[in-house]
Amino acid sequence: MTEASVREFKMPDVGEGLTEAEILKWYVQPGDTVTDGQVVCEVETAKAAVELPIPYDGVVRDLHFPEGTTVDVGTAIIAVDVGGGSAAPAAEQPAAGQPAAAAPAEEPKTAGSGRQPVLVGYGVATSSTRRRPRKGPEVPVQQASTAIQTELNGHAPAAPAAPPAAAPAAPAGAERPLAKPPVRKLAKDLGVDLTTVVPTGPDGIITREDVHAAVAAAVPAATEPQVAPAPAAVQAPASYDTTRETRIPVKGVRKATAAAMVGSAFTAPHVTEFVTVDVTRTMKLVEELKADKEFTGLRVNPLLLIAKALLVAIRRNPDVNASWDEAAQEIVVKHYVNLGIAAATPRGLIVPNIKDAHAKTLPQLAESLGDLVATARDGKTSPAAMQGGTVTITNVGVFGVDTGTPILNPGESAILAVGAIKPQPWVHKGKVKPRQVTTLALSFDHRLVDGELGSKVLADVAAILEQPKRLITWA
Repeated sequence: MTEASVREFKMPDVGEGLTEAEILKWYVQPGDTVTDGQVVCEVETAKAAVELPIPYDGVVRDLHFPEGTTVDVGTAIIAVDVGGGSAAPAAEQPAAGQPAAAAPAEEPKTAGSGRQPVLVGYGVATSSTRRRPRKGPEVPVQQASTAIQTELNGHAPAAPAAPPAAAPAAPAGAERPLAKPPVRKLAKDLGVDLTTVVPTGPDGIITREDVHAAVAAAVPAATEPQVAPAPAAVQAPASYDTTRETRIPVKGVRKATAAAMVGSAFTAPHVTEFVTVDVTRTMKLVEELKADKEFTGLRVNPLLLIAKALLVAIRRNPDVNASWDEAAQEIVVKHYVNLGIAAATPRGLIVPNIKDAHAKTLPQLAESLGDLVATARDGKTSPAAMQGGTVTITNVGVFGVDTGTPILNPGESAILAVGAIKPQPWVHKGKVKPRQVTTLALSFDHRLVDGELGSKVLADVAAILEQPKRLITWA
């Protein structure tokens, strides 16, 4: 192997204008053979977790950064020998986290064209890499368990059971336990060694429940505390116990969401209007659609009809589907609807959207909603799926909340919050009866949506949910 045969693969810009990404997991190690298109690592950007393929064949020589490191776009992250030789001996390899000293930053080119490989952002000028300090040593499971018991009982156990024997260190080259990045982070925060966890997921994958079970198993039985007489000197209150706080680094999706919400809240003048509506007929229609063979295998729930009602309301009031162009001082009315659905995931709040939702039939909309939810739950939502939204729905009702005052997704003019649907006394046909009732809240940008327009949109959504047959006559 010669130094000239070593190629450096740089961190690409996997989104639009992103400047950094965190390495979540390496799928290869020095000495492994890789082929063109093979996924070598998973990284997390401010928008999504993305798997990176290597653009050439060869043998891995070095991984320049360990898992958990945040790396600037354009910085070499892995060295591969493409000359057909074997990996360098361990004594010759640079220390983990350090770039190869003499490896040239030469990139493969498309034959005969001189172009760089077709990876978004590939070939960005190398800039200084900012490494974030890694967290301190993990808290052992026993210590994490004591903290949990202290929080539950109001005191630490006076005489905890003997600590469990330390798990034997995994032998060199042992296979890593299978777990998704959010589960690995949970285990790290709780001080759980994944090699000691019994997996229950498919194909031997460790789940969040498995990690919590490992912590619970290590919690000793609660004992009555031995109360010692208080000394004359004033004692520090129990609230100074350092185990009562947890610090969580703000990065990735959470960091991007925080910045976006602050920017939206202090840029667009928000107005929120509310309406409480009887949705009994809508709930009956949901049950009828579940039995309809046209919807077999599709996800049918109230959110589906609420989404359709909003799309019909936008068709009747198209000016609400717009954005504000500050530079041009123009209102840009969109003649299409990319319907965003706010989703709470282990990585934070994301808002993927259904492209051209306005043109979809009800079964097509049901299919798109099901795919969107499943992809978000698996943590596989792509950056492209979260771009270009025009209006959003956030369903806070799934948490039992009546309603809220949602903040606009940046660049959009309206967002509809849906509250919990539950039985309430309601005047129906002149008599008080139990009916299925919910509260809707519509926030809109008052620069381009005035009170009349916002009220019409909200009133139309409510009218459709109260009398869903309007979906036929109004659509």
